[in-house]
Amino acid sequence: MENWSVEQVCNWLKQRNLGELVPKFREEEVSGAALLALNDRMVQQLVKKIGHQAVLMDLIKKYHQQKSGLDSLTGCWETASQKFPEVISGKNLKSIFARHKMLQWTSSYALPDFPYDVKCILAEKKCPDHSMRIRIIEFLQADMTKYLEGSLYPNSHQYNIVVNALLQAYPFLDEDGNGFLLWKRALKDRFKYVRRPIEDDEQVLRNKCKFGHRRGQTRKSSFAENKLDDVQVQVEEEPDYLKGSTMDLHIKWLKQEYMKTQRNWKEVDNKMNVTIEIRRKMISNKAPLKDILGLFPFLRCPYQLFREFQLLTHMDIYKKTVGILEIYSENILSLYVVRNNPINIMLQENLKQHTEEDVLKYMKMTAACLLLPDVFGDDSSLFAAVNEEVKAVTPVLEVKNPFNVNSCEFALYVEREELAQLDDCTMALAALVAAFHVFNIPCPKRIHRTLKFLESLVFEVRNPASLP
Repeated sequence: MENWSVEQVCNWLKQRNLGELVPKFREEEVSGAALLALNDRMVQQLVKKIGHQAVLMDLIKKYHQQKSGLDSLTGCWETASQKFPEVISGKNLKSIFARHKMLQWTSSYALPDFPYDVKCILAEKKCPDHSMRIRIIEFLQADMTKYLEGSLYPNSHQYNIVVNALLQAYPFLDEDGNGFLLWKRALKDRFKYVRRPIEDDEQVLRNKCKFGHRRGQTRKSSFAENKLDDVQVQVEEEPDYLKGSTMDLHIKWLKQEYMKTQRNWKEVDNKMNVTIEIRRKMISNKAPLKDILGLFPFLRCPYQLFREFQLLTHMDIYKKTVGILEIYSENILSLYVVRNNPINIMLQENLKQHTEEDVLKYMKMTAACLLLPDVFGDDSSLFAAVNEEVKAVTPVLEVKNPFNVNSCEFALYVEREELAQLDDCTMALAALVAAFHVFNIPCPKRIHRTLKFLESLVFEVRNPASLP
């Protein structure tokens, strides 16, 4: 903030609903350094309304507290490293600094100064077209890379912060309440697009090796062909009544669009809407899942899976699941039946290592999600495979490092094949419930009570199931 220009300070004020102060701040040429040097008397001269004075002073105070907290934390680490050099190793110190830096980044993030044409569209509160969406995403990606000091691998929490900032500043971009997932997906796709041609960056190479990319492979051989193996269906296998029809053109467009890095999500929604009857007919006729995903590969995307569920039930399952975990997580963790569970023990050990409220809340919600089958006496292996191989044929979650904020992974499996990668426990739980309904898969008896509990809350039945 110290290095901000006057214009950046003005943008910061707008994002915090202090837009009335912008003309005065421009007139007085208040830069970032000047803003942090303001005292009570200066604020009173600069700002007339008492409410605005209080908000501005509180924001400045919080920034100084964060900065002084980092300085004191650094001093404590230096002292501790002198007393306990074997405990505070260079590697541990680096990870602690990285974690604190990430929290600082998310708390101080401000949207970039968009180009003039983008500003005009946003000022008119018009929903941007496809090309304008790409322009916005490109600027957000470049700005995030700057904040991350050149890194091309933001974590899920950082994506959430940026998209939330965008939708709070421009609420009309949240179309039908589904804008968050749509913008987040587009931003992640943009980062993938930027990373793909890079061959000499150390971090990119390390992550490519981690996820199975072999040095020297081209995009066509390593990515496109593997994806084509997953989604391509031979023409002979398509129903006869589809060949040459309008539906056939829609399906071919969806398959081609799925292969692209930057997708026209608005048109994807339209095509999925008009093809739902064909899709539901295939599912009700027990068509193989591989054939269904071959014709409609976008069902692999969590956003489209949730959308399909909403088309069928008129319920927003993602929002419902967020509410369920927020309301019930503390109650689940307090039950005697889960006290000595390995998941709960792992949670308690990890809670001691963190003090940030958002991290603690995230961990507790993750644990509550994974402990649900044990609460109802169900078979947890039919619900989630934690740090182990998936064995169930029915929809099940694969979870790796559930309490590591920076390396946890969630994925949805159906018929022992990965269907979708997921960002967090909330999205994972929503995707699991949605998969049973979207693909019309009977619920196994050994997990029936857990899913019945979740569905009764999602569908808002008159007498919902309760915790034991």
